[in-house]
Order: sequence, then structure tokens, then C-alpha cells
Amino acid sequence: MIELHALSRTYAGAVPRRVFDRLSMTVSRGEYVALVGPSGVGKSTLLNLIAGLERPDSGTLVVDGVDFATCDDEALTALRRSRMGFVFQAFHVLPYLSVAANVALPLALQQRHGAQADARVAAMLESVGLAGRGDARPAELSGGELQRVAIARALVHRPAIVLADEPTGNLDPAAARQVIALLRDAVKREGATGIVATHSRVAAASADRVLRLAADGLHAHALGGADDVD
Repeated sequence: MIELHALSRTYAGAVPRRVFDRLSMTVSRGEYVALVGPSGVGKSTLLNLIAGLERPDSGTLVVDGVDFATCDDEALTALRRSRMGFVFQAFHVLPYLSVAANVALPLALQQRHGAQADARVAAMLESVGLAGRGDARPAELSGGELQRVAIARALVHRPAIVLADEPTGNLDPAAARQVIALLRDAVKREGATGIVATHSRVAAASADRVLRLAADGLHAHALGGADDVD
């Protein structure tokens, strides 16, 4: 599903910063992978590259059979809308829309409206424990509930890939455990491939496989007993 080979990324500046060099990784279809490592090592950058939000300086990146080197920005935007879902630490739920309208955004971007779209939104809200809350406004929801909305939105259009960047970073431990279980269950139920970047041991422990990103590349990682993963 996701193939990276010899991927390199450097940020320009007065002193250029090399984020990573010749990074390689393969994620199989249907796999749920946790990406751990210290702050600043490049976990978010790696997710941005896989999403086509940034371009590598060198190397190859193939996502769901599409070689990013052959895609212009318009093609990458279309790929994100049709085949990817996103869950962020800051929720990114639009405050002026209802819960149902927020969840329906990926469908609206694909011009999918009407009874079938409404039914899909309702089904996703039910799957994350928010049945009957579609008319609520985000201001009426807790942080954990807002992240449930974000999960429903990420999966409503049945994406092939779900990318989550610190999805429990703004939640208390109890809410974080509930949300990460919902995220994993939703990704697996929908048959998607998932990558979650996290500092949370609980979030990492829910994955099929844990990879640690360090200055010298990606490595298989065995979880210890600490609460956080650096």
C-alpha cells in the first residue's frame, strides 16, 4: 500500500536542516502501524510526504499504486480527497458547522450528497458512539467527542489510507484510551491501512507493528513499560 525507498527531505534556511536521509519503509494493505520517536525527528514530515503535502528532495514514494513522482499538485489533491483520511491532534473540526456537516465534508468534496451520503454519515457517527448528535455544534462536545467526530470524518468516504498525527495529544488518559481504540477499530473495520504518529505507549501498543524514527532511519521497535514513547 505504501512504499518509500531512499527518501530524503531537507528544509531550506540559513542553516539547512536535514530531516532524514535515504529513508525506506513498506506498509502492507490493511496494516495498522505506529510511528514513534522523539519530538523533532520528522514523524509529521513523514506523514506529510505520504499525504503528498510535501515533496521529498530525492527517493521514490508509491502510495496505493500511484508513483508520486508522476503527479502534479492537482493529482495529489485528488488522491488525498478520494483515498486518504486524516486525524490530527487539534481535531480541526469546523466550529460553524454541525457535527454531521463536519463528518460529511469529505463526501461533499467528492460531490456526494443526498440520502446515501446522509446514511453514511449517520452510520459513522453511530460507529464512534455519537448516534443522535449530528445536529450538535462542536462547542457542545468534549475533547474526546471532538476527536470521535474527526475519526468519523476521516473514514466516512472509505479511504484506502488513514494518517493520524498525535491523535490523543490533547486528551486526558481516559479519553485517549477510548479514542485510540475507536480509531484502530474503525480503520480495521473499514479495511483501511493506518499510520499513527504518537508519543503515547497506549496508542503505539494498539498497532500491528511499531516503527521508531531516529536520526539514522526507521527501526522495528519493541515497547517498554513507560507511558510515553520517545
